[in-house]
Amino acid sequence: MRRIGCFVLSVLAVTALAGTVAGGLLVQLGLLPVALLAGIFILVLLAITAGGMRRMTRPMDDLIESASRIEAGDYSAQVPEQGPRDLRSVARAFNAMSARLKTIDEQRKSVLADIAHELRTPLSVIRGQTEAIADGLYPADAAHLAPILDATQTLDRLIEDLRTLVLTDAGNLVLKKEATDLGAVVREAVDSFMTQAKAAGVALSAEIAEPPLIAEIDPARIRSVIGNLLSNALRHTPRGGSITVDLEPANGQAVVTVADDGEGIPPELLPHVFERFVKGASSTGSGLGLAIAQDIVRAHGGKLAIESQSGSGTHAIVTLPAASASRV
Repeated sequence: MRRIGCFVLSVLAVTALAGTVAGGLLVQLGLLPVALLAGIFILVLLAITAGGMRRMTRPMDDLIESASRIEAGDYSAQVPEQGPRDLRSVARAFNAMSARLKTIDEQRKSVLADIAHELRTPLSVIRGQTEAIADGLYPADAAHLAPILDATQTLDRLIEDLRTLVLTDAGNLVLKKEATDLGAVVREAVDSFMTQAKAAGVALSAEIAEPPLIAEIDPARIRSVIGNLLSNALRHTPRGGSITVDLEPANGQAVVTVADDGEGIPPELLPHVFERFVKGASSTGSGLGLAIAQDIVRAHGGKLAIESQSGSGTHAIVTLPAASASRV
């Protein structure tokens, strides 16, 4: 811009000097009307030059003004895509950046509101039960301490989920991969939910392919993924229903399927199940489980898919690469 300004000032100075000299000569020659016309011509030339300069500087002024608005936190700032081609390209890039910043800011506010809501529920339970016990309304027995314990466990899971999300977003999710028998991981996950399933009146079983399937995975992370899928299935399977966890090889990969015959997922919700804090009206979870499970499976180079029909149950399918069928 400094070079453009110097160039324009030089043009204006040369033009003015030429006009002065030409006007003086014309007056001395007695050609005053011609001198008048020359003066008009010079004024027009000056106006055109000034107008061109303004057209060149206006896009930059718009960019500077919009950048100042974004700096102040107004991410709705946009600039007109006008001027020379290079400036139009800059304006388009600026507008795209501004739109992304606006979306990120809206998501940030939404996530903070959702986190506050998820924290408030268990904290309310802990406070209510504790105050009732302290005031002597409830005895400090196992029955009245159990809700406090459940609420603290809910808080612990939520905090761990949020920690995993932060690590994933930052690209810092560390996987401790090792050659692992996936069948053993599936059995451990299923066994950990047996008591809960019996209490809910739900039949839980596992079907493990033989020979053992070996894959390079982080066993703790994959166990948490299967546990999350089992937890979802139990929450949405009525008493008398069943849940089956199946492990089998497929084209050099390992496929884990958690299938239930529960209420299923409404069709309008199904496309959004992997979005954070998205959950059905009857769900008591945080809405983070599937998002985290998908992040973990993707970090392993795998894929997580959900197939469901409302009222006909749900199939959660985890596909992991680099698996081999061999005896160990």
